[in-house]
Amino acid sequence: MQASSSDRPFRHWTLSRDNEGIAWLSIDKAGASVNSLSREVLEEFDSILAQLERDAPKAVIVSSAKSGFIAGADIKEFVSLNSKEEAFQMIRAGQGLMDRLANLKCPTVAAINGFALGGGLEVALACRYRVCVDDASITLGFPEVQLGVHPGLGGTVRSVQLAGPLAAMDLMLTGKSVRPKQALKLGLVDRLVSRDQLVPVARQLALQQPAPRSAGFKNRLLNWAPVRAVIAGQMRTQVAKRAKPAHYPAPYALIELWQRYGAQGPKAMEAEARSMAQLLMTPTSRNLVRVFFLQERLKAGGKQVDAPAQHVHVVGAGVMGGDIASWCAARGLTVTLQDRGEEYVAPALARARAFFEKRYPDATKREAVLSRLQGDVAGHGVVKADVVIEAIFENLEAKRELYARLEPQLKPNAVLATNTSSIVLEQLAEKLANPSRLIGLHFFNPVARMPLIEVIRGQNSDDSMVQRGQAFARQIDKLAIPCRSSPGFLVNRVLMPYLSEAIRAAEEGVPLALIDRAAEDFGMPMGPIELADVVGLDVVMSVGRVFFKSEAEVPSVLSTRHAQKRFGKKTGQGFYTWHGDKPEKPPTEGRQAPDDLQDRLMLPLVNEAVAVLREAIVEDADLIDAGVIFGAGFAPFRGGPIHYARTRGIDAVLARLEELRSAHGERFAPDAGWQLLR
Repeated sequence: MQASSSDRPFRHWTLSRDNEGIAWLSIDKAGASVNSLSREVLEEFDSILAQLERDAPKAVIVSSAKSGFIAGADIKEFVSLNSKEEAFQMIRAGQGLMDRLANLKCPTVAAINGFALGGGLEVALACRYRVCVDDASITLGFPEVQLGVHPGLGGTVRSVQLAGPLAAMDLMLTGKSVRPKQALKLGLVDRLVSRDQLVPVARQLALQQPAPRSAGFKNRLLNWAPVRAVIAGQMRTQVAKRAKPAHYPAPYALIELWQRYGAQGPKAMEAEARSMAQLLMTPTSRNLVRVFFLQERLKAGGKQVDAPAQHVHVVGAGVMGGDIASWCAARGLTVTLQDRGEEYVAPALARARAFFEKRYPDATKREAVLSRLQGDVAGHGVVKADVVIEAIFENLEAKRELYARLEPQLKPNAVLATNTSSIVLEQLAEKLANPSRLIGLHFFNPVARMPLIEVIRGQNSDDSMVQRGQAFARQIDKLAIPCRSSPGFLVNRVLMPYLSEAIRAAEEGVPLALIDRAAEDFGMPMGPIELADVVGLDVVMSVGRVFFKSEAEVPSVLSTRHAQKRFGKKTGQGFYTWHGDKPEKPPTEGRQAPDDLQDRLMLPLVNEAVAVLREAIVEDADLIDAGVIFGAGFAPFRGGPIHYARTRGIDAVLARLEELRSAHGERFAPDAGWQLLR
């Protein structure tokens, strides 16, 4: 390509013109690993558009100099907005840039070489054509709903016009991404090409100028006002199953936009900007942005080590051990799975195959993943493993005996990790010849869905082993939170007062479904009774012994089920009867929960989080919030338990705890750590 003398250099973009008169516009955000649409990037884009409007080229091809196209808006700039009007003006300015791109007098082509998300996809949609590399690792989508907003650079309009209302609204309402083949099918892209053909095909489209894509007759019919009203009602019903309007207003605002304006005309664009500006100022969006940055902090914690793990050996083929093994295999590691006999390993391997069949439709890839996971009753994999994970039942002596057999076989630099949910590492390490080797890698159930691993440091744990544990967690795409060894660590510790209070309420005769509903109304993804069944009543009983002073104090609604081995979802019977993944909840018509039930459930969890802060089990309050959100599902739109307490008001929370203490007992006594938050 030969640069024109009229094209001046920019910090975040390059603009050049070739001998055919095609302008090649490439984004390469300075000082960043991925491209995002910051204020400075958009200001330069404004200048570039002015050049292209003054001296129109034959065509414009928009591409990226990085491995991805554009990841979206610069989220850091969201928190600097101080008013709805300021947000509205910023969004309208961005929309204006996309309109100018769309209205250039020459053909425009987006050459998509990697992820195109949020604002990045909106840039692509503003081009007349889109060419995308056909690579299954590439994703396109609108994740804005995960930040409590919706697309704001014309995406609510252009996506519907291209893909039709059903497909476009589904993308925006769920925040899910699609792969290139599905994007082509939906009409979001015009061509799929191999990586080496991206530039030639983009040039070909620019020069040939075929008729641009648009939604067909069926989609135009679905966009007719009377039909929109019906479909919008169905959409609200579906969204309501996942999110309440008071908790997550963005999807409801998105449906309202489409129903009212049909993704047509300037009024739809202005309404999009007004709606997004309103959402950006809501506590929900502010807190979800906070959660995004907490997640980024956890991702940054697992720095890479010199030699990433290649072989993992898991001992214990129960639900947790088997699922840990299959997850590690899915993430590219060689895995050996050991238990007492083939009859224990075989069900775990069958479960892994079922998991892989759902995850990998392509049989070749599925078999490749399966080949990395092998049953190993004899334990031959121990001597080869970089990480050995113990995931047997919660019994101190059994774990110690296992370590005595494992330790002499370990490679000198191998990590020995326990998945214990309740036993402190100092006890587990007592009889090890080298106790500094032992760390905790505490996964959460279900392993494939829960993103967090607690990386536990005992008093004797070597720093390098802890660091390798954090790096391993990131290697398998989990979020790593470092914790000091202490009963229950972080997540189980704060969950147990919550679960214990739910069980006490059940013992008092409060209907189980109403207990769950009180927590769900607060914003928890599932209620504590259902959660106890999912975690397993055997695990709840084991961890709960820390919180109940004696066996006699354990409520009979729990102890009776435990004695009957009704452990919950894993056995099909617990507090509820389970049918696959669904609990059968008895009807509650005519029954009401106590007025103080929600605070009875939630404030002990918050109070225990404060105790964890006081004892420095986790480094700081933000990491506690992150751990409880990603490990326990604490309502993300509330920003974490300690952030919730600060938002509600420390004095108000303390006063409420004292009220509950007077009504229900000393378990509600405020922890001494509250003084740290004043």
